[in-house]
Amino acid sequence: MPGDQQPWQWEEPVWRGLVEQVRAGRRLVPGTWPGGAKVAVAISFDADHETPVLREGQTTPGGLAAGEYGARVAVPRILRLLERHGVPASFFVPAVSGLLHPGEVRDYAAAGHEVGVHGWIHERNTLLGEADERDLTLRSLDVLERLSGTRPVGIRTPSWDFSESTLRIVQEAGFRYDSSLMADDDPYELLADGVPTGVVEVPVEWIRDDAPYFVMARYAGLRPHTAPSAVLGIWRDEFRGALAEGGVFQLTMHPGIIGHRSRLWVLDELLAEITASGPVWFATHAQVADHVRETS
Repeated sequence: MPGDQQPWQWEEPVWRGLVEQVRAGRRLVPGTWPGGAKVAVAISFDADHETPVLREGQTTPGGLAAGEYGARVAVPRILRLLERHGVPASFFVPAVSGLLHPGEVRDYAAAGHEVGVHGWIHERNTLLGEADERDLTLRSLDVLERLSGTRPVGIRTPSWDFSESTLRIVQEAGFRYDSSLMADDDPYELLADGVPTGVVEVPVEWIRDDAPYFVMARYAGLRPHTAPSAVLGIWRDEFRGALAEGGVFQLTMHPGIIGHRSRLWVLDELLAEITASGPVWFATHAQVADHVRETS
């Protein structure tokens, strides 16, 4: 932040410059989707597992076991569901999750799903210096390439935010797209200080994320507060809006959150309804990013 000034003391060049560091550029919504589809559907999972508690230095078995559930029980259940529906997905994997569960990453790749970068240990990248953020990003790329057999082309920052260095690192690392920001319902090009970067943003939204509805934090005020049936209604309405506008329906879930018996039926029913709605293009985030870049 600029000096010791309060935000209300900033001159216009200061606050305007901060706002313009990373901004939404041209909207990338093509006139048509592959196969004459009316809407693109991009399903994703953040395979965090044990990393959020490790990031906090919490090493007791209780917290780690909750993360292990995601890998041990939920991921196989999710992969079976996706196979049954014939739907590809994007799995954003912290490198430490991949190293703890290497067979899981190989299973994603073998099933035709995309593997994307999601930090090293789910670190808060906005609290890192540029050198550390760059090092962790590049190391994560190398680990996931080794485990999956393919170098990732997309990144979702661990905390859905950018530091002052993130976009520069994303460009240097050769990522074709990011999926961390929220300036639109549909994909757009990222601008750096007003200059087009060529990096596609496939935007996320807390509305289309399972964590705000279902997270349980023992020592904080977070408790599951929404019935799965109500979440299905919200996500169904989000999809219907994307369908009506001919845009992208993007969804983010976490295996250890959505993968419980009382919740995964929501995704099962949602995918069935989406499929029955007419021509739909189910695609990975990378496929969506590449398509809109080439056609918009």
